[in-house]
Amino acid sequence: MRAHIFDKLSYWSLFAVIVLLPFFFLPFTNVPIETSKGLLVVIGLALSVIFWTLARFFDGKITLPKSNILLGGAGVILVLFLSSILSKYPQVSFFGAMFDPGSFYFILAGFVLMFCSSVVLKTMKQAKIILFGAVLSSVIVLIFQSLRLFVPGLLGWLLPHFQSGFLYNIVSLSFGLLTSKTDNLLGSWNSLGLFAGFSGLLSLLIIEFFSTNRLERWILGILTILSLAFVALVNFATVWVLLGISALVIFVYKVSVSLREDKGDDASKSTGRKVYFPAFSFIVIIISLFFFISGSFVGDILPSRLGIGNSEINPSFSSTMLVTKSVLKSNPIFGIGPNRFLEAWAKYKPAAVNTTVFGDSVFSYGSGLLPTIIATTGYLSILAWLVFFILLLIGGVKSVFSSVKNGVNWETMAFFVMSLYFFVAAFLYPAGSAIFFLAFAFAGVFIGLSASSEPNGEIVISFLSDHRKSFFSILTIIVLLIVSASVAFKYTERFVAVPYFMKSISTSDVSEAVSSISKALRLNANDSYLRAYSHIYLIKFSSLAGSGSAGSGDTDLQANLDQAVNGAQAAISYNPGNYLNQQALGAAYKVFGGFGVKDAFSKAADAYKQASLLNPLSPNLKLEVSNALLESGKTAEAKEYANAALNLKPNYINALLMLSQIAKRNGNNSEALSYARKALSLAPKNQELINYVNSLSSGGSNAASSDSTSDSNQ
Repeated sequence: MRAHIFDKLSYWSLFAVIVLLPFFFLPFTNVPIETSKGLLVVIGLALSVIFWTLARFFDGKITLPKSNILLGGAGVILVLFLSSILSKYPQVSFFGAMFDPGSFYFILAGFVLMFCSSVVLKTMKQAKIILFGAVLSSVIVLIFQSLRLFVPGLLGWLLPHFQSGFLYNIVSLSFGLLTSKTDNLLGSWNSLGLFAGFSGLLSLLIIEFFSTNRLERWILGILTILSLAFVALVNFATVWVLLGISALVIFVYKVSVSLREDKGDDASKSTGRKVYFPAFSFIVIIISLFFFISGSFVGDILPSRLGIGNSEINPSFSSTMLVTKSVLKSNPIFGIGPNRFLEAWAKYKPAAVNTTVFGDSVFSYGSGLLPTIIATTGYLSILAWLVFFILLLIGGVKSVFSSVKNGVNWETMAFFVMSLYFFVAAFLYPAGSAIFFLAFAFAGVFIGLSASSEPNGEIVISFLSDHRKSFFSILTIIVLLIVSASVAFKYTERFVAVPYFMKSISTSDVSEAVSSISKALRLNANDSYLRAYSHIYLIKFSSLAGSGSAGSGDTDLQANLDQAVNGAQAAISYNPGNYLNQQALGAAYKVFGGFGVKDAFSKAADAYKQASLLNPLSPNLKLEVSNALLESGKTAEAKEYANAALNLKPNYINALLMLSQIAKRNGNNSEALSYARKALSLAPKNQELINYVNSLSSGGSNAASSDSTSDSNQ
């Protein structure tokens, strides 16, 4: 009886994770939506594991699915664990700042979710409840986002004075977090589009393969229309491709099943279902094809009418593969470790990026989440992931053909298709945590259903009758309980640091910012928080120094200077491979130099040089080195770095202006004017450049006139 109760609790904990994940967030907090979802996954999984292990303690029996897919997943985890251990900075690879997507523990949580789903969710009744929950979750997300788009504008028209405040945040459904039109429950705008595509796919699967009454079909039809509307609104071409191909597969699959039923196949007749032409699937195919072929000509109509822009930029697949190739060349077996794509991108990014406005953009992800993981974890990781997905595809294809042959087991096929959709989405786009975890959850349900429906598909271990088995099994259960509780506690501790960190970077009160960032660091010390710590003390130093010089005798100024430097240096110690940490130290010394601190510009130049070594193709860092060297009086070396920046980015206006300033400092006005005119040719309407060129021109004329007068006197 107690085992049954704990099994139920484990099931509902897992159900809550899967169903709440798409729309879960913490309103009226400083906690980002993606971070909130991580809390749900970790706490929900920990509770599910704890209840399941307690049930096994009273039951005396462990039942596991006999699945090669789970073994493939265990292989992936083993390889990623070794890659994290062998990483130069394991603290970054294992966890990162806050359960970073791509970190080891983030990926481990996905596979644990898959395992738990396969063990706990293995009956058709449970699968149907999960399907119903997924539909409910889709309805909540799409209706919520629809209201988010139209309610704020309606409130502004009806109640002009009602534009802010706590009540407005509730009525407008912003809850203090969702401020812009593209802010949504899934994280990024494109992630919402991918989820809307999934909602359409889910509706099609249920309409075409499950027995539904007229009302349910109408509801699912409306959900399909709403899903297509949001896909059109997001206007992400990848979603149209995924949805169109999925609808085509469903259409062909449904037609093949219908043909068997028309021929009077006995197994098909046993279902007793009336044959329908898959009209919904056919319509979705046509709509997807129309939007994909028409491109922006039709796709931009709805977003432009509603004033919605999507400016999200990520590296291309070719650029991601170029970085991957470079990492594999230097670290072929285990790579440089998970969660280190930012460092790999900085070191190996293609030079052509500098010709765009995104030359100095910080990219923590590649073209997709899965390529990002693979890019930094070596050949063994690539092989392990390939084995896992091949095993998943083989198991899924077997399930699909089994459903065609027997006309039953639609739940198993549906969960395979849904998990495959999310895995492909995670490959094509750096999807958020909701899409990533749902892919593993649905794969786990598919594994559990497949194993339970096959003879000898499960492994049953009964340990109460054997003393040796009993000892080791109970020991394993106790260890699982302790580990689950410890992980949940440790994660919660780090999670509590997030509101303090967010408050420290959002408040205008420097004292409050110092207090908040100090609390955040006590709970979770990482380089992101340490850089913020340095920046806050830099602001405090600047506000105290004002327009005066920072003398060494001023205790308060010196204390703030030391704290700013110590914060940046601590960030460097935490992760020496991240150029942002060296850049933060350089920025601190640059500010100190502006207030007259001795040797500050020289130290800034050294820090920027180190950052430039980690990000060698960054023209901005080269220019920062040049600027610091110029302020240090080293004009010759400053000119070398300014020319290096210009070589990396030939249309770099700031580099041309720096060369002009260096020439002017050296007394070469004609060369300074030449560089300034080149800069003006790149931005002919820039008034500041026009004024600067005019000042150099007038200065040159005066100099020429003076020289002429001097010659005549002689």
